[in-house]
Amino acid sequence: MSVKIKTVAKQLPKYSRTTAEILPFLDAWLFGQEDRFIRKVKKIFEGAAVDKRYSIMDPIEVFTKSSFEQRNDIYVREVIDLGEKVLKKALDKAHWQPEDLDYIITVSCTGIMIPSLDAYLINSLQLRQDIVRLPVTEMGCAAGISGIIYAKKFLQANPGKRAAVVAIESPTATFQLDDFSMANIVSAAIFGDGAACVLLSSVENEEGPSIIDEGMYHFYDNIHMMGFKLTNSGLQMVLDIEVPETIASHFPDIIHPFLDKNNLKIENIDHLIFHPGGKKIVQTVEDLFLHLGKNIDDTKAVLRLYGNMSSATVLYVLERIMDKKPKKGEKGIMLSFGPGFSAQRILLEF
Repeated sequence: MSVKIKTVAKQLPKYSRTTAEILPFLDAWLFGQEDRFIRKVKKIFEGAAVDKRYSIMDPIEVFTKSSFEQRNDIYVREVIDLGEKVLKKALDKAHWQPEDLDYIITVSCTGIMIPSLDAYLINSLQLRQDIVRLPVTEMGCAAGISGIIYAKKFLQANPGKRAAVVAIESPTATFQLDDFSMANIVSAAIFGDGAACVLLSSVENEEGPSIIDEGMYHFYDNIHMMGFKLTNSGLQMVLDIEVPETIASHFPDIIHPFLDKNNLKIENIDHLIFHPGGKKIVQTVEDLFLHLGKNIDDTKAVLRLYGNMSSATVLYVLERIMDKKPKKGEKGIMLSFGPGFSAQRILLEF
């Protein structure tokens, strides 16, 4: 019995701005700072390889001082709206009904809400009253793949069932107006908001790529690398400058043993479905694969079109790959990184 990915759908928030349109807001935000510092910040935004960012808030709201409570209220309202839309879109795409779902996993790390999003979706879409639910809240950018791994485990143990993974993030809601640190500036330059939904199935003869294997890889002694610090003004970004180098140093151990276990080499992989954590991480990963004739063009395109949307981003890359209708038998590897520090991996066969 195999677990298959039936479909992927995305949903973008209502507000968006190009990088050029964001620069005037930076002038107002950075007013009073040294000219050299202002030029540096603008250069970071212009060089982030992100052409456009979407947001649950109008840019004026983003750059207006507000309390943690006010921003989190916006997060809760908009996440519920995006969740309903993206789950409906995915169900329609798969020709499934809401009551067909046996398991729902909701993923987000950029706000706080109890009850979690899945409870709202059960009510608004009238999902079954006996549906199994799991909110994943603290795994950051890696959680989109984590959610798929949890769904796969459930479906593998329960043949003939269906699951949804709904990932919604708003890094915009975590932007700290009074924080002029490089971590806050770099995260503002590379991150954007977005939602995605993956539907999975262990129903016999279902169409879609099969999940052949999955696994997590945990870096020792790197807890400080990435995460959020809860402050009075909200979730403050923690982002170490050495993240790309740390990933590069572990990369052989992340990829090769995972593939060896499945009697594969990287040369056997047709599709690299990687999370675009940021320009430097993308360049690091690309450099590791160029000599093998592999490319991560879809990863780069997602970063350019939408920015890093934390857990949802790799699912945008997956959608692009699936829309190309890979040939039967082709293989793909999904990879994302997140706080902990950790890497999440999935091996697919189309």
